[in-house]
Amino acid sequence: MAKSYRVAVIGRTGKGNYGHGIDTVWSALPNVEVVAVADEHEVGRRTALQRTKAKTAYADFREMLETERPEIVAIGPRWIDQHRDMMLAAAEYGGHVYSEKPFVPTLVQADEVVRTFEMKHLKLALAHQTRQCPVVHLVRRLLAGGEIGQLLEMRGRGKEDHRGGGEDLWVLGSHILDLMRFFAGDPTDCHAVVAQAGHPVTRADVVMGNEGLGPLAGDTITARYSFPNGVVGYFSSFRKQGGSPSRFGLQLLGSKGIIEVFTGYLEPAWILRDSSWSPGRSGAKWLPISSNGVDQPETLPDRGLHGGNVAAVKNLMAAIEQDRQPLCSMYDGRASVEMIAAVYESHRLGRTVPLPLATRENPLTLLS
Repeated sequence: MAKSYRVAVIGRTGKGNYGHGIDTVWSALPNVEVVAVADEHEVGRRTALQRTKAKTAYADFREMLETERPEIVAIGPRWIDQHRDMMLAAAEYGGHVYSEKPFVPTLVQADEVVRTFEMKHLKLALAHQTRQCPVVHLVRRLLAGGEIGQLLEMRGRGKEDHRGGGEDLWVLGSHILDLMRFFAGDPTDCHAVVAQAGHPVTRADVVMGNEGLGPLAGDTITARYSFPNGVVGYFSSFRKQGGSPSRFGLQLLGSKGIIEVFTGYLEPAWILRDSSWSPGRSGAKWLPISSNGVDQPETLPDRGLHGGNVAAVKNLMAAIEQDRQPLCSMYDGRASVEMIAAVYESHRLGRTVPLPLATRENPLTLLS
């Protein structure tokens, strides 16, 4: 018989709300009871109570956690300025966590959360749903099997809409950076340039970012990461320069071809078996990759964010019961924050910076 879980949900109406289905995923799991929801916004709290079918609601998440003592805490807000406080409160009362991404705004906070959850032997999973997708796991097997030869480089871009640059790096780039690590391992260094209106970013360009991101700067970002085995990864974002269809995704370029991966659950990947990387010259065709293989139809149901969330929370529960890390753990979350911080630290110092970073403070607060 499946172990049952008592879940409490934290949201912040008007300040990140409940994320992308972090509050409603639990209704798909028969072994889960949503015991309470917390939201400081009165109307939002009442609506969430009905939506989640929770037994009761609180204005203060700390009061809820102290009273209810749930096994799992769902941290919904997209705004990340309170993530650290919510995570530490969950840990204080013995709760594992499923949280909307990004993780937290600084490496100092990331280190604190990781240290606390390690000491209390608790699990924390982040809602990078693409990590759960069978397609990307198949792509990793294709890479290992030499389907596109030796992996040479990775090219990733954000959505490059009005958030292009720093905000895009945080909110959407975190997905791409996480995928880079998923395919190539931990980066060893970063070199980046951050610009605003055509000039290198200085302290005068730093503003407080949207969605609780903290100090933020740049409408243009270009970054290069070194990975094991000589693989190089690139991430760029230029404000209001997005494509249609969107370029938001990751290209894996190998000696025998290219694989394109896009974020989401059960989104198809694409493969070009062409060592020239130039189908206009070679005549090679892009072929879709489903969970069933190259040029095979997708037969799995529940495509989209809800399906990804269901897979992620099932994975979290298995991690709890098997005493292992979830597929997208707090360590993965910290690594993404570190790759983002490395962009600004490299820009600040004007050179390549090794990873892990020695500086744990937000580099934008140290700009001259």
